[in-house]
Amino acid sequence: MKKMTTVALSIALALGVAGCSNSTSNASETPLQSAAVSPAGLSSGITLANMDTTVAPQQDFFRYVNGSWLDNTEIPADKARWGSFDELRENAEKQVLAIVQQLAAEQHAKGSDGQKIADLYNSFLDEQLAEVLGLNPLRGELAAIDNLKSHADLTALWGNWQRYRVGTPVAVYVGQDQKQSDQYITGASQSGLGLPDRDYYLKDDARSVELLQQYQAFIAKLWTLAGFDNAGQVAADIVALEKQLAAAQWSRVQNRDRNATYNKLTLAELNKLAPGFDWQAFLAAADLGEIQQLVVRQPTYFTAFAKLQAQTPVKQWQQYLKFHLLRSNANNLNKAFVDASFDFYGKTLNGLQEQRSREKRAVSLVDNNLGFMVGKKYVEQYFKPEAKARMDQMIENLRVAFRQSIDELEWMSPVTKKQAQIKLAKFNTKIGYPDKWRDYSCVEIHAADLIGNLRRSAECEYQRTIGRLGKPVDRTEWGMTPQTVNAYYSSTMNEIVFPAAILQPPFFNVEADDAVNYGAIGGVIGHEFTHGFDDQGRRSDGDGNLRDWWTEQDAAQFQQRAQLMVDQYSAFNPIDDLHLQGALGLGENIADLGGLTVSFKAYQNSLQGQNGALIDGFTAEQRFFMGWGQVWRIKFRDEALRQQVITGPHSPGMYRVLGTLSNMPEFYQAFDVKAGDGMYRDEKVRVKIW
Repeated sequence: MKKMTTVALSIALALGVAGCSNSTSNASETPLQSAAVSPAGLSSGITLANMDTTVAPQQDFFRYVNGSWLDNTEIPADKARWGSFDELRENAEKQVLAIVQQLAAEQHAKGSDGQKIADLYNSFLDEQLAEVLGLNPLRGELAAIDNLKSHADLTALWGNWQRYRVGTPVAVYVGQDQKQSDQYITGASQSGLGLPDRDYYLKDDARSVELLQQYQAFIAKLWTLAGFDNAGQVAADIVALEKQLAAAQWSRVQNRDRNATYNKLTLAELNKLAPGFDWQAFLAAADLGEIQQLVVRQPTYFTAFAKLQAQTPVKQWQQYLKFHLLRSNANNLNKAFVDASFDFYGKTLNGLQEQRSREKRAVSLVDNNLGFMVGKKYVEQYFKPEAKARMDQMIENLRVAFRQSIDELEWMSPVTKKQAQIKLAKFNTKIGYPDKWRDYSCVEIHAADLIGNLRRSAECEYQRTIGRLGKPVDRTEWGMTPQTVNAYYSSTMNEIVFPAAILQPPFFNVEADDAVNYGAIGGVIGHEFTHGFDDQGRRSDGDGNLRDWWTEQDAAQFQQRAQLMVDQYSAFNPIDDLHLQGALGLGENIADLGGLTVSFKAYQNSLQGQNGALIDGFTAEQRFFMGWGQVWRIKFRDEALRQQVITGPHSPGMYRVLGTLSNMPEFYQAFDVKAGDGMYRDEKVRVKIW
């Protein structure tokens, strides 16, 4: 079974509690943690060989910093994109693979961490067993689908399969209540599509039409491999049904609106909103029969779904369920299913040229199912304590700078500034790894039962999450494992989190001068801080509760500036006729600009009035921006770039550089950018929010 992932919907991906006063006192009175005048012997942190100095930094800064790398780098055949993030992820994967392979070669006591990691890894590696078993591991689920006689049976199956997220057009989860962040609540969201986004079904351009046809052919392929009849007609029926689901679903832009997606309903209200579906039976089958209320994210979808499920014959839903059971398990079955899945999701959708090795896929599966168990061993071997100490210093320096920036805002009133300062002071930070490790005692792993292992893992995780209802919120919990190369801000926790694996070059270099580190990891820290004040993060207060703490005039000023950013990014045209979705990427783009602006201020503060060192012929200010520029080096395959533009809130790397820096006067000064230069943007349309 496909493992259910329970990442709280309040987490915005980017990429103890630090105490501060709630007052709005002058930040300059707060002592900085370290002076950043470059000590002797530290490097610039700039990879000079990656640069293209035939391009002026004032014309195309992304190309200036990364041009030689772009010209000389080939995307690996098993990757859809390749960049600094991907290089770090590849390195982290190799480190985890070494850990897992070491464990797989050893003997372990039954039930131990080593036994579970080793046997889950080995269960995926056993290709011969997969060929022998064929579809046998799914026979029980296939029989359950065949035994459906009524819509009531279908409702119960959907509820029971919530733990697996297979063929469920409605997905329930348990997370913090956005308006009562000290409590957990059940939420429900739209789901059920086999393509990455509803737009794949609704767009009518030639490429979208072709992709939908290829998806239909993929459905028919899996149907035929399973030995089922009438593959062509069944595939057409499934696509037609998914198109109806897609037409009712909310867009990614709509789903960003935290107020619109917060609709707390009693069961009686839900039954009135979406009649024709037995919600009580559905929730009971999902082990949630005792709940009295839940948060519905997309009310109009639920109304449409309830009507659609009743009007659609059970036989058609059975076809839909069988396909999604096959689709979600294809990578864990025999070679014919693995190849078919890769041909569509790897080659067609992402442009991959070859499948990742079996060992890499095996370690990813272990990481996805026993991630914190693996993370504990990763931290023991690879995390450097000195990185955490220096991060602590930078984070507090960034907090000081953000406090200063709020005080200096010309467009914000004192009453809103005071609330913003209170929220900033309450920010929690987590660095490296959790203080309390995830408990996997409920997972039983056997070396010869891959599908069963994944079922039991999904069941364990599901029971862990729904078991939180009625208990105090666990503020020690992490939403990412230590070996994850990323960072995030959680609005309901009001915290920023930096896993161990991101604290490496080019993001964080303990051997480099502070200028490049402030431009790289400092920008990332600032990015996560600013997520608390982006167009959606600003809707929550310091306790993580969805509450409007803005004056009407300040909110209007914010929205005016945000619209400038929407317009700027919507003008970028990375491929064919596709422009970036400025409204979809607004939160991330605000976080980039605000984060880098605040990090620049923090770096200047850390110099304490002295000049930064001149290294490799570049001033400290220039190296700061070059640090940001080299962090976002990346190349995409065309298919993957299209998918990023359609589905991803993050702008492709070059626009995270060009869009951000073209709004920063500090960059103009560092590189003497003037009107007429490619990086120049007229002052009237430059964005300044934080």
